[in-house]
Amino acid sequence: MRKLTGVLLIDDDETTNFLNRRLLERLGVTENIRTFVNGKQAFDYLYNISNNNYDTTNKDYFQPQLIFLDINMPVMDGFEMLDLYERLNADFRKNIVMAVLTSSTHPQDTETSKKYAAEYLTKPLSTEKVSNLLNKYFAD
Repeated sequence: MRKLTGVLLIDDDETTNFLNRRLLERLGVTENIRTFVNGKQAFDYLYNISNNNYDTTNKDYFQPQLIFLDINMPVMDGFEMLDLYERLNADFRKNIVMAVLTSSTHPQDTETSKKYAAEYLTKPLSTEKVSNLLNKYFAD
C-alpha cells in the first residue's frame, strides 16, 4: 500500500493525539503527521494550505490525505470546523478523506457526520479501523 502524503490528528486530548500518532507511525501510513488541539488551529492550517499561503520548503506544511477529527473540543468543535472546511476549494478537498473520531455514539452525531460525507469512527483508533479506511479509500 502506498504511503499517504500526510495525516492530521485533531483532538483536544494530547494523550489521544500521542497514541494515534504512534499507531500511524507503527503502521507506516505516512511520514507526515500533524496534531492540533482544536478545530480553529486545524482549519487555519488547512486554509493556508488550500490558498498556498505557506513556505513550501517548510516540511511542517503538507496537504493531508486523511484527517481524524474529534467532535467535542474547546474553541471550535469538530462540526464547526467541518462547516468551515466545506467552504474550502472543492479541488483541494476532493483528495482528503475526513474521519470523525469520537467517543460519542449519539445518533444525532452519526447523522450529522453523514451530512459532511465524513466517516464516523468511535474511539479508540485501532489498526483495524485504520486498515479499513486505507483499503476503502487508498487501495492501489
